[in-house]
Amino acid sequence: MIAENIARIKSTLPQGVRLVAVSKIKPVEDIMEAYNAGQRLFGENYATELRDKHAVLPADIQWHFIGHLQAKQIKYYIDFVSMIHGVDTIEHLEDIDRAAAKAGRVVDVLLQCHIAREETKFGFSPEELAGIQSSAAALPHVRVCGIMGMATNTTDQEQVRREFRELKHIFDTLQSGPFAGHPEFCELSMGMSHDYLIAVDEGSTLVRLGTSIFGERDYSKLKR
Repeated sequence: MIAENIARIKSTLPQGVRLVAVSKIKPVEDIMEAYNAGQRLFGENYATELRDKHAVLPADIQWHFIGHLQAKQIKYYIDFVSMIHGVDTIEHLEDIDRAAAKAGRVVDVLLQCHIAREETKFGFSPEELAGIQSSAAALPHVRVCGIMGMATNTTDQEQVRREFRELKHIFDTLQSGPFAGHPEFCELSMGMSHDYLIAVDEGSTLVRLGTSIFGERDYSKLKR
């Protein structure tokens, strides 16, 4: 079923849009089924779970950390993570830079922009993002590769579309402004299982899907 779900989803993605399979709380057997179906990008939300899965799963998996950052937990994945989504403060950029320096790496990150009409979501304001390039330039062990954001959790698809369109406008403004001349600034991560088709329509380059691949999660099995 997992392999069939991946094939179905990928058939809906245009060229240039990549799928991050969100495997949080799912067992390694499920991840291996997705891996054997050709999936290589996986997203995890919890630091120690990511560490433990990396230790036992194939080395060519590209792990994306997509959870809320905690400085004290960066050490669990900084040695191997391919990309960190959801960087929502300058302090977190600095935390990643220090950890990556110790690991002898340059780590790709995405800046989180707050577009949802929900106070529970995190992220920079568009105004804050406009001034962040100079701060990021002073951190040699992080590479800002784009931005990400989550739309409001609502059944109003037009609102979701407006918010994704707003995020695409912010991305374009940054790409042609403060990040002009930085070809690595090319990723716009938006869209999850319930709204990824709208996100793709509005310009997403990375979609983060879990439930539509692996099914519903049993959070009682979560160990952190």
